[in-house]
Amino acid sequence: MFTGIVEEKGRIKGIRPGAKSCILIIEGSRIFQDLRIGDSVAVNGVCLTATSIQGNTFTADVMRETLSRSSLGSLHAGSHVNLERAMAANGRFGGHIVSGHIDGTGQILRIEKDDNAVWYTIGADHSIMHLIVEKGSIAIDGISLTVAAVTSDTFSVSIIPHTASETILSEKKVGDIVNLENDVVGKYVEKLLGLAPEDRKNGQKDRTGVEKRTESKLSLEWLAENGF
Repeated sequence: MFTGIVEEKGRIKGIRPGAKSCILIIEGSRIFQDLRIGDSVAVNGVCLTATSIQGNTFTADVMRETLSRSSLGSLHAGSHVNLERAMAANGRFGGHIVSGHIDGTGQILRIEKDDNAVWYTIGADHSIMHLIVEKGSIAIDGISLTVAAVTSDTFSVSIIPHTASETILSEKKVGDIVNLENDVVGKYVEKLLGLAPEDRKNGQKDRTGVEKRTESKLSLEWLAENGF
């Protein structure tokens, strides 16, 4: 589990390509204070396992599934990446619950300066957008951010100078692809309420404009039977 509070900007030192996978060699500094082989590290929001450590570099295997669902496949030697170690049980919970399991990617459509802040507007597929709410949480390349505005197919966030300087978001340009992870609480609520997977995928709506839902199994009896 992560919090979305990026610890440092690392760098891709090298990539060993496989047939449909790869091994990333990642360079950093701060995260190596207590990093051990087998530990989880969020790399641009993707939970990876440190498979070897040498000095201030570690390696991580990236399988085909991860490459297909994230932007890690676009990295190259020299690319900067956001790094965060798994949350310590005795640490402050500064962001929100981030699993490191990417839901998909989005594309930066606009970047606008607003005094000391910068607004990023990102377009994403309906499968991601339907779980994004104004003032809710979203992880962008592993950065815990608050959603400031939402439309049917875009959402916007506003970042402060500290976030810009401590993460790779300030290096992004219009058209760039970013990793997105929805708030896990929303996913479980959706599951309990019984939104039909086929309707969620297609964005089907009834005559009132509300997404179609299957009959929910959630009831007072069900809650009592399951210890709530």
